Amino acid sequence: MLESGPERGARLGAAPGEWAPGSDILYRFWRLDGSLGTVHPARVVSDAPDRVLCWVLPGTPIRITTSPDGRKPRELPLHERFSGVRVPALSVWHTTATLRLVFAEHWSSVWWFFEADGTFRNWYVNLEVPLGRDETGVNRVDGVLDLEVFPGGEWAWKDEDELSSALTAGRIDQARLSRLRAEGERMAHLAERGRFPFDGTYCDARPDPAWPLPSLPEDLVS
Repeated sequence: MLESGPERGARLGAAPGEWAPGSDILYRFWRLDGSLGTVHPARVVSDAPDRVLCWVLPGTPIRITTSPDGRKPRELPLHERFSGVRVPALSVWHTTATLRLVFAEHWSSVWWFFEADGTFRNWYVNLEVPLGRDETGVNRVDGVLDLEVFPGGEWAWKDEDELSSALTAGRIDQARLSRLRAEGERMAHLAERGRFPFDGTYCDARPDPAWPLPSLPEDLVS
């Protein structure tokens, strides 16, 4: 598993700091079998050795995968959500702008969600398996389990009801899930203490209004 796209991309590498502010990158989610899942084009805010900070802007074209009859994963019954044939499809990031801090080695990224008027709403800790980066973007495996974190330090697990189906289908395995849960507990502890990244940093951030929407390569949805 993971002998195709993800590992090849991680081996190619891209030196931290190569992506200047405003650069167009791809935030890619792979599966353990090496197949490509969701891809979110993003605009870089800053690039450092251990992290990249980027915006995913509303209206951005994104790649998703659906069942052959066009149903999105959330439209499928739970027992089918992580199994069966999937085909690529074009969609759009419909929610408001999200600022994303993607750690190079951590098994998580942190997303800042904002209201339509730019007011900060909450954090979302997306638990992920890091797979490195290549010249066009970052590579991750979505961990299924996530956390929502709210101002004041309250937090809650997300999608625990999906874990059994994901494990059965091989979307995640128990060893990785244990490490992802430990990462979630680590991030929850930071949230309870009001430590970075849950200390108010970036809560007043705004995307550059001059930035055009990033593009999605056509071959990703064909």
